[in-house]
Amino acid sequence: MIKLIASDMDGTLLDENSRVPPETYDLIRKLRDRGVHFAASSGRRYDTLCEFFEPVVDQMDFVASNGSQVYCAGELVDREVYSHAAVRRLERVGNMFDCLHLALFDRTRTFLMDDEVVYEREMDKDLPNAERLHHAPGPEINVIKASFFCDNTDCVMDMAYVLERELGDKFVFAPSGRKWIDAMQIGVSKATGVQQVMGHYGIDASEVMAFGDAMNDYEILRMVGHSCAMGNGRYAVKQVAKRVIGTNVDHAVQAEMRRVLEAAC
Repeated sequence: MIKLIASDMDGTLLDENSRVPPETYDLIRKLRDRGVHFAASSGRRYDTLCEFFEPVVDQMDFVASNGSQVYCAGELVDREVYSHAAVRRLERVGNMFDCLHLALFDRTRTFLMDDEVVYEREMDKDLPNAERLHHAPGPEINVIKASFFCDNTDCVMDMAYVLERELGDKFVFAPSGRKWIDAMQIGVSKATGVQQVMGHYGIDASEVMAFGDAMNDYEILRMVGHSCAMGNGRYAVKQVAKRVIGTNVDHAVQAEMRRVLEAAC
């Protein structure tokens, strides 16, 4: 029996207009009534996810900021922050390459290391409450997410390789969208966040269904018993998932949630 559903947002649960299809809220409520938990698993921050799920925010769980923020039914289960030394290293390496532009995120703000006009807002990189800084913020700021904007699409894979070579002892780098590269702390991912949700409720990996489309979903799709890659997803996640389903445009995740609900009745 499925006891937990974990879904990515952009390119997965959200439609082509980056909105939550309205039927999703009722599905979450009905699944919860039948003992099936639902967790949004996303690179987006917790505050942003709460806005997406306002009608059911107290009836679900959140693995936010690529696993750095974990909430179960409104209770903070974990928050992983970047060390100041690690942030300074990201800044130094980013300054070596004129195509890289660092963005740092705390609980509510975005800190941009270059002029805002340089960055392109894309998917979970909507850059809320942006502030321009000329140096990385001090240790009093709790950074929970870091990403590089690469202003040349042709260089994204090159820069992901370079970042891995320069900083691979501290971070895992995953391309995100067309021009962004997420810098995720080693040992912190969507998969580790979902594991904490599983532990909170006493759920085994064999009882978890997960949906994803991008490389920051790779670990979670490898971990759970029922993994579904989106038809619009990246090649690698399609290869490791148990199944490949339809696209976000077709509301394929909602269709699978409906099937789980029918089986639980």
